[in-house]
Amino acid sequence: QYGNFIDDLRLYVRGGTGGMGYPRLGGEGGRGGDVWFVARERTTLKSIRDRYPQKRFVAGTGANSSVKALKGEKGKDCEVHVPLGISVLCDDGKLIGELNAAGERFLAARGGLGGSLATNFMPCKGQRRIVRLDLKLIADVGLVGFPNAGKSSLLSKISHAKPEIANYPFTTIQPELGKIMYADYKQISVADLPGLIEGAHANRGMGHKFLKHVERTKQLLLVVDVSGFQLSVKTPFRTAFETILLLTKELELYKEELLTKPALLAINKMDLPCAKDKLTELMKQLQNPQDFLHLLQEEMIPANTLEFKDIIPISTYTGEGIEELKACVRKSIDEEAEQENEEYRKKKLLLLQTSE
Repeated sequence: QYGNFIDDLRLYVRGGTGGMGYPRLGGEGGRGGDVWFVARERTTLKSIRDRYPQKRFVAGTGANSSVKALKGEKGKDCEVHVPLGISVLCDDGKLIGELNAAGERFLAARGGLGGSLATNFMPCKGQRRIVRLDLKLIADVGLVGFPNAGKSSLLSKISHAKPEIANYPFTTIQPELGKIMYADYKQISVADLPGLIEGAHANRGMGHKFLKHVERTKQLLLVVDVSGFQLSVKTPFRTAFETILLLTKELELYKEELLTKPALLAINKMDLPCAKDKLTELMKQLQNPQDFLHLLQEEMIPANTLEFKDIIPISTYTGEGIEELKACVRKSIDEEAEQENEEYRKKKLLLLQTSE
């Protein structure tokens, strides 16, 4: 939990008990109701916790069989509205379901059978279990960077989000979602995620809480301070080049597949003195990273480097490069969508050819 933001929640769910059978006339009791999770927009795990502090969800009992109604009615289902981007896990951590689009449903606990000849007319109890809802934010673009790189300022510049901004590290302790609006009404969602620190893959700082949200974003936008970064007096100073490699390393150690996502690089704070010289030096290092790796400690070097589709110098203070960055994000998202459509068309074509 960061501040007021919750990204996992444990719940008790129980399907309804079935209704009694009617032995004399062979009547069957109604089945117990089921517990369903239904994905809904504008729902949060916090709202579930606030509305249902007991965190218990039990479906209705099936109706008993009677002379008037030999087949008892099914018990009332219980529907729990959950946010998009939810993974449903058993209490032992095993993944049992995912809900990513509005309206998707997941059967969390099945109701028990009603009493019938097979059960000696005695009803069965519903399924009961403890499940964990784990939220991973779904956004088109995830902002990745060390604290104080200017991610929150960037989000407030490119979208309508109003994140908290201050000039000290660790201002963002909860994910912020914003939307970039374009002149033709296209919207691209951007998530600013809590600042990463060295050792995050080993769950230091926000660790996995940060990194798991990166998994669901379609693209990465790394935000780096052109002058480099130092978290505190006790930690070493890192140049912009080292910062990029360290961020790559953290992503790689957490989950290698993250490095296959399309990535853009925003080099921030270009309004500072000497920024131009530092940018020239950084571009030289990024063009031939191999020539500069000997300057770094072995454990800082990632096995694979991130390929940036675009590198954009910006200043969230003066607004320099912001429009260009928005255009690059749009172009990158559109290209990916086109590629996905192309692959989908090829698959369809292949299926048609094989079926013929």
